Amino acid sequence: MSTEQVSSIPGVDLVGVAKHVSPHPLSPLASAEISNVSKLVQSLYPRNANLQYKSITLQEPEKAHLVPFLNAERNGLKTSTIERRAFVAYYIRNTDKLHEAIINLSRQKVESNVRLGPNTHGPGDAEEILLAEKIALQDEGVQAEIAKLQLPEGTSVLSDPWIYGSDGINDEQRMYQCFLYMRDPNNPLNLDSNHYAFPLTISPVVDTVKWKVIRIDLLPSGSDHSIKEPRPLKIQPPNEYDPAYQQLRTDLKPLNVVQPEGASFKITQVGDTGRVVEWQKWFFRVGFNQREGVVLHDVRYDNRSIFYRMSLSDMVIPYADPRHPFHKKAAFDLGDAGAGLMANNLKLGCDCLGSIHYLDAVLNTDKGEPWHMENVVCIHEQDAGIGWKHTNYRTGKAAIVRSRELVVQSIITVANYEYIMAFIFNQAGEIKYEVRATGIVSTQPVDAGVEVPWGTIVHPGVLAAHHQHIFSLRVDPAIDGNSNRLIYEEAHPMPRSDFNLHGVGYTVEETLIDRSGGFDINTDHNRTFKIQNSSVRNPVNGKPVAYKIHAPPFQKMLADPDSFHFKRAEFANHNIYATKYRDGELYAGGKYTNQSRGGDGVRSWANRKDDIKDTDLVLFVQFGLQHATRIEDFPVMPCEIIHVAFKPVNFFDKNPALDVPPSSQEFNRSTLLEAEGHHQPSVETKVGEKGEVCCSSKL
Repeated sequence: MSTEQVSSIPGVDLVGVAKHVSPHPLSPLASAEISNVSKLVQSLYPRNANLQYKSITLQEPEKAHLVPFLNAERNGLKTSTIERRAFVAYYIRNTDKLHEAIINLSRQKVESNVRLGPNTHGPGDAEEILLAEKIALQDEGVQAEIAKLQLPEGTSVLSDPWIYGSDGINDEQRMYQCFLYMRDPNNPLNLDSNHYAFPLTISPVVDTVKWKVIRIDLLPSGSDHSIKEPRPLKIQPPNEYDPAYQQLRTDLKPLNVVQPEGASFKITQVGDTGRVVEWQKWFFRVGFNQREGVVLHDVRYDNRSIFYRMSLSDMVIPYADPRHPFHKKAAFDLGDAGAGLMANNLKLGCDCLGSIHYLDAVLNTDKGEPWHMENVVCIHEQDAGIGWKHTNYRTGKAAIVRSRELVVQSIITVANYEYIMAFIFNQAGEIKYEVRATGIVSTQPVDAGVEVPWGTIVHPGVLAAHHQHIFSLRVDPAIDGNSNRLIYEEAHPMPRSDFNLHGVGYTVEETLIDRSGGFDINTDHNRTFKIQNSSVRNPVNGKPVAYKIHAPPFQKMLADPDSFHFKRAEFANHNIYATKYRDGELYAGGKYTNQSRGGDGVRSWANRKDDIKDTDLVLFVQFGLQHATRIEDFPVMPCEIIHVAFKPVNFFDKNPALDVPPSSQEFNRSTLLEAEGHHQPSVETKVGEKGEVCCSSKL
């Protein structure tokens, strides 16, 4: 691997009052810029005004300006001036007054500042979540309810604040629903005790304006909606995930990932925060923000444009328990908190193996100060098994190439859950987006002897409710340019006829989608969606160049179409949504998902029925898991793995991985060698001098 530092971009003009070389238009905000932005916003108010910053992030330039810039940049031409802007979401602290502002950093001015309307709530932030925990546990009423449990002296009670959710019943104000747990009372010094094995029936609701507990809900723990007053609690045994409490296996040998000459990728640092990655003909820019986490821009293969922008746009985890207050549990983890905010500091040799390069990020605190986050992205290569192989059975000669992948990975922790998210590139021009779900299932108390159809008992007194994980990947394609179309192809049997005498023939047919909308996979017909550029044709077969989408089928949202879950998760009812590009339409569930009502996400955009034929279109690709919980998911869940793949179709004139060097023992240095190879007996025909044909056997 190699790295370079680039301090300037050729052809970029300085604008406004900036006295330094302008950052690349796609570079995330640097620390100094974040501080500058918060000062400009603060200048709108009296000096003693206390502002609470939810997000200070790059306002990406308009696409109409950025595409020519990127094309000129890649071709070594002079680039135009693009002014640099920041987007800010903030509250006047301890009020419900949520604002949005656009700051022009190039001109050092506030271009807009508006207060948003009712039922529009900002996401949580790290400081606020900790405050909600503190408020809940210090409340006298909550402490009185806890006292009724008669817990052993020294027991630690913890609070998990959840975004309150929506049901239309007295939910206009912004709140947290806190779920209480305790650590193992018999081991009070273990701060890493699995408190999810000890759920309590007490659930305070915290108001985020008054910062006080406004209600204490008691959780149903039977098979119906009834609740009971807290009473002395029977202490169950712990159920720990920490390796220190396991009888570990002793027969596992080391497996080392060694790259003696280093990695094969190159990372160029552009200014303070910009990064360009190059690997095996791939080129792309890596960004990082509070909401989406990792964002890729200008994805190219062998200098051919494929995608303008890719990111995880949204996700929702609706739960199956219909009883209050569980009926409101539908976590929009990106919109309610943020993939950037929740990103882990990745550890060498644990989260990523091999020769690793880490990327740091800079976000903002609630006070508008820069927050430096280390090692939030890891980039590394991994072996992916055989890429392609053929053995000539007549000669026994094998041609074999191993596949190598480049992984751009981040991991987020959302209280109990972890999501390992990665863009994965291979040498055959393919991209995967992979999610691994792990961590600890969300738990709630259940009475002894009770069984319910909406969850599984995973430990004495502990119920894990069934739930869905539905993700939305936003894909802004640029297949050899920005004028693309969406089609789907299906395989259908030929009617039986004189031509199809034996009834075995079938055809593959294409259907053009010319209007925006939501669309679904049909496995019975092998329906596959493809992004085409109809103006660029394959030189061999004359077909449009394309990339196809391999999205796994999943069960769409089960909540009723009139429910708040369904209305809010606008992406969760179709495999694919296709829209015509508009600046700012980034988030499938809407910009603000906290206690949202729906109506400003991808379903609404698709319902415009715009013409999307041969134009600048955007796709939102949904994939998901139906998590019917099982006892093996506790105390920590083995990874559930799911991915979406994008594969070239008629984009190349042959297998693009043909030029990957063949796999060999000298190169790979495996330690066990097979015995002498074998080949199958064969018969071949040779033509003699006089045209005669004869057969010979080769053993």
